[in-house]
Amino acid sequence: MIEGYENELLQTTDGEIALINLESARQRSWSRFFTDPQRDGIAESVLEHEQLTAQYVGDVSALDRMESLANSLAAALPSSARTALIQAKVCSMTHRFTDARHYLAQAEIGGGAPPDDIRLLKLNIDQACGVNLDRVLNQRREIARKSGRLEDLMTLGALLTDLREFIDAHQIYTQGLRGYSDVSPFPPAGVCFQLGVLWGELVAEPDTARAAHWYKRALDYLPGYAKARVHLAEIYSRNGQLSEAQALLIPAVGTGDPEICWRLSDVMARQGKFADAEAQMQAARCGFESLLERHLLAFADHGAEFYAESGDLRRALELACVNVANRPTLRAFEQAHAIAVRAGDVNVTNELLAEVTRRHGAPAALDSSPLCAEVTA
Repeated sequence: MIEGYENELLQTTDGEIALINLESARQRSWSRFFTDPQRDGIAESVLEHEQLTAQYVGDVSALDRMESLANSLAAALPSSARTALIQAKVCSMTHRFTDARHYLAQAEIGGGAPPDDIRLLKLNIDQACGVNLDRVLNQRREIARKSGRLEDLMTLGALLTDLREFIDAHQIYTQGLRGYSDVSPFPPAGVCFQLGVLWGELVAEPDTARAAHWYKRALDYLPGYAKARVHLAEIYSRNGQLSEAQALLIPAVGTGDPEICWRLSDVMARQGKFADAEAQMQAARCGFESLLERHLLAFADHGAEFYAESGDLRRALELACVNVANRPTLRAFEQAHAIAVRAGDVNVTNELLAEVTRRHGAPAALDSSPLCAEVTA
């Protein structure tokens, strides 16, 4: 393990001001798009702003607006390679990867779409789906080596995390932080969040103190970072710091992310506030159902976790299997297998073990996974 935590806080724009500026820029870009949807670069600006809003503000309605953007651009420029590329990006962000590949092919055939954008999106999709990872890793390393940009190091670190190379991922993330010289707080906040997830949830022996450090650091950069609030609140709740957990969650309820209501329900129940807890749980359940109806593939894994923890194992397993079919990563298989075991579904359990072996190779390739003992049994 790596000893000590990196504590130097970079000099960036105040996080609250950055979020205000993001919202202003988002509204301006939409206004310009409605005035002239064919204007070069404007749809791309809208998409960038909505992506940041979804990722850092936790505004789940941003996904609806992204789809609206793609549909509007398709109506204005129906046969454009640029339109196809935007559609591919939106599909990728909503985890509709088969559709994303279809639109990417259209963008390539039509010509005019930036080749680097197409290449990077292909890498993103392969990485998200857990395919061609050796090739993706080589290309990610080369891109990061050439650019040195924090954003490129972040995607390399995320891939190393997927490959269970946690120490290497930590070093790549912190290398990116040390070399960051921009003033935007978004990339460093994102890296700190990923470091929190790495140490708090993904390593074999979670280090919640280290994870909490990184979640707090993400919030130092961006106090409104909803996901960081949720994950830090979970640590506080497990440690019995219920008032601190509640204080983190309540300001984020307005984002519309049902996970916030779910975690707030848990905290309130532990405080004996059972009526408030039930109200939050109902809000979470309604929120997840609404999101799953509109964006099933984007929230299948989160929905599976929610229903598994709230006791509806059949619904959880259904969603986990949807997620595996869409993006057959090792992590997706682990989630689905764990739920199938809890649900007592032997047929699904065996099917998942056979499929994970077929897709992820010999048992040696699964050494770092909880599934290793199962596939070798």
